[in-house]
Amino acid sequence: MNRRLNIMIIEDDTTVCKHFTEYIEQYDDLSITTITNNSYRAIELLQEQLPEAIILDLELNEGKGNGLLFLQEMKHKSLPFKPYILVTTNNSSTITHDYVRQLGADFIMSKHQEDYSEHTALDFLQMMRDIILNQHISSVEEPLPKETTIQKEKRLKRMVNIELDRIGISPKMIGFTYLTEAILLVLDGQNNNLCTTIGLKHAKTDSSVERAMQNAIKSAWRNTDIDDLLQNYTARINPDRGVPTLTEFIYYYANKIENSME
Repeated sequence: MNRRLNIMIIEDDTTVCKHFTEYIEQYDDLSITTITNNSYRAIELLQEQLPEAIILDLELNEGKGNGLLFLQEMKHKSLPFKPYILVTTNNSSTITHDYVRQLGADFIMSKHQEDYSEHTALDFLQMMRDIILNQHISSVEEPLPKETTIQKEKRLKRMVNIELDRIGISPKMIGFTYLTEAILLVLDGQNNNLCTTIGLKHAKTDSSVERAMQNAIKSAWRNTDIDDLLQNYTARINPDRGVPTLTEFIYYYANKIENSME
């Protein structure tokens, strides 16, 4: 088997990333598809690049997100095969390690161990290469199980939650819940009386539901870093208002998520 093992690296330490880039040249049977310090961006690239293996740092203190969020979201992606996940971490918590394994990590390599280096991680994947590639070939040949309605609903809700989190709308805000439900209603084909539908579910008036959603949007545009807003909300906003209207916001994210699923 002569094919290279394609590896995605999710790591926030620039020195470590530099080492991976330098060391990979010494391996004829390994290649790096991308290096990112952003777990949200990694999820987007996952479906585009389909790496066979991922070296995942749990703590992305100098980036965005973290390894746990990546693993949680990856479980909801419809992939032709599951990439082999090699976790590298400074975290020594047994509870965290157990949870990481539950989320799908295949091997955890402590950065505290005496012989750890970026070479060690690459050597490990080189040792596992044939097994990983053979397993992925077998997975591609097997038909993927059809996603159930409940699984789809959970996946869409998780996608909406991630988008709201990216622009700084906290799950603690009641508007977070209402916005999530409004976007999901539009994705399900409902285009009218969104506030009424949500209000009936939560025993709230239309006006209170609308006000909570508007307050959540205004809070994001008031408190979130402008670069994060520009990166994650790309629709035009009326400069006189300075924030998107409720309708603009809901339909922007419904369309964004729908397009990402095509």
